[in-house]
Amino acid sequence: MGIGVTLCLAVIVMGGARGDALVASVGVVGLALLCVAGPIALHLARPAAGSARVREIERLIRELTEAVDHLSEHQALSDDARRVLNRQRERELLRRAIEEDITQEDWDAAMVLVRELAERFGYRADAEEFRARIEEARYETVQRRVDSAIAGLDALLEACQWDEARREAERICRLYPDSPRTDGLRHLVERSRETFKRDLERRFLHAAGEERIDEAMELLREMDQYLTEAEAEPLKEVARGVIGRARENLGVQFKLAVQDKAWQRAAEVGERVLADFPNTRMAEEIRGLIDGIRERAAKIPG
Repeated sequence: MGIGVTLCLAVIVMGGARGDALVASVGVVGLALLCVAGPIALHLARPAAGSARVREIERLIRELTEAVDHLSEHQALSDDARRVLNRQRERELLRRAIEEDITQEDWDAAMVLVRELAERFGYRADAEEFRARIEEARYETVQRRVDSAIAGLDALLEACQWDEARREAERICRLYPDSPRTDGLRHLVERSRETFKRDLERRFLHAAGEERIDEAMELLREMDQYLTEAEAEPLKEVARGVIGRARENLGVQFKLAVQDKAWQRAAEVGERVLADFPNTRMAEEIRGLIDGIRERAAKIPG
């Protein structure tokens, strides 16, 4: 065994000196063979060892020898020859990697591997099949995401959350610039806002014309958030009439509540006058009475 070890070491040194990886590899494998098989051979060489054990060690030595021969043959192959031998294995590994990228919706990474499959390994039919699958999966996924995003935008428009809707429309356009469905989303927000504003005006005029003063006042407050001064100009006369009628109605309601000693109702109406018409003479009169009215209202049970 000592001679074998010395010989293997000599082969390794010689391979290293010559820069021959093949020779060095053979020496390393031979040394490994001796390290594994040597102790077993010594053990089986004892008198107690039977013929079966001798055959076992012979089998192990044959297998290790075949492994060394296989390694030598493989090392002797050129890079191109080894690539041919490994083509099927590499192809399957590459296909699995592409499948994983498709599952994870990493389309760009999948396309890089598809190009590798076609250009480096020459499997152009496989590559075209994968390209078609990737494009279809990407399209369907993007469509689902665009559908979901536009549904969220529609919800914001329904809730009249115009600023958030503008930001969401811009975000969708940035995320999906190639989708034709995102074209014009910013204009959609502005059109929706304009339509809502015109509807407010129409409802206000109907409420004012039908003497639904409380409703007209609510609509007037809401319109104040939308109309520019120029847009509000044609409505000023109607608005003044609505405001005057609303003030008169509140004044009448307040007086009736006080006369009926309905202090809670009087307090509520008085608070509305102070909030909606703080600079009127009626508001000034109510300020002188409101504290006493509140005290009486607080004493009413339940």
